[in-house]
Amino acid sequence: MSTCVTCGKELEQNDIGAYKKFVNRAAVNYFLCRKCLAEKLDIPLPLLEEKIAYFKSQGCTLFA
Repeated sequence: MSTCVTCGKELEQNDIGAYKKFVNRAAVNYFLCRKCLAEKLDIPLPLLEEKIAYFKSQGCTLFA
């Protein structure tokens, strides 16, 4: 399993999916957890979680 390159947290599928959706679709080994991704994108974590839920409900296959 992959880990966050910033904090070392073990990543879930939604972490990897969010990084691919919002930063780099072609990413293979370099991912951030949702908390670090929210900081990088300068948005509140609840907003990122809301966007993930929205894309999941739309059938985006990047999210579990």
